[in-house]
Amino acid sequence: MVKRISLILIGIASLFLLGFGNVSALSFGYMASSSNPDIIVPAVQGPSVQSNLKNRAKTAWPWYVTRASGIVAAVLLFMLIVSGVGLITGYTFKFLEPLNAWAAHRAMGLAFFVALIIHGGSLLFDTYIKFNVAQIFLPFLSNYRTTTLFHHPVGSLYVALGIIAFYFVLAIVLSSLFWINKKPYQWKSLHFLAYLVFIFVFIHALYIGTDFAHGIFRVLWIIFGITTALLIIYRLSRARSI
Repeated sequence: MVKRISLILIGIASLFLLGFGNVSALSFGYMASSSNPDIIVPAVQGPSVQSNLKNRAKTAWPWYVTRASGIVAAVLLFMLIVSGVGLITGYTFKFLEPLNAWAAHRAMGLAFFVALIIHGGSLLFDTYIKFNVAQIFLPFLSNYRTTTLFHHPVGSLYVALGIIAFYFVLAIVLSSLFWINKKPYQWKSLHFLAYLVFIFVFIHALYIGTDFAHGIFRVLWIIFGITTALLIIYRLSRARSI
């Protein structure tokens, strides 16, 4: 059920990213011609819009899936942090019954994990960037958008942060599946990695995320980051309650 919801969300986001540019261009052209009937729009020779979309889908679908799953993962991570803090403080229970609240948090966590797998796995099929299996699973092997830190080269740091965040999420998911009843204190302590996950994912998306590079998505992502940072600070101030 969780995987199905994740795939549906990613599919909707992919279709939006794939067709938005073409639909916007068509809408603009239609409004321009309809507002002034004296304007004659010449017929353009070449493949149809449907043909262009079909060709683009065949060649660029991994890139769109990667972007869509990244957006889904970012939104789910923000929701996870908010709901997690709400569970600890008890605010969530004002809106949901405790069992339903915990079930929703768990479902979002699994959906987030699935989105991460799709996000990284789809890069293996991309013919433009060309990641291999080792570069997907091992930090600093990729040459994609290398950078420097204090004037020293650090390789593809932003890709590495995403890979490290994935392993932190894997540890959290496994502990939630096997330790939640047997080792509750260790399970709760390990959940503090979620805050590092957000920091790493925030930097990862901010510097190499195509849709977070500019515009409204970047502004929203920064707002999400500031909000989450305040929630994390508030949660850490109550750290003795774990």
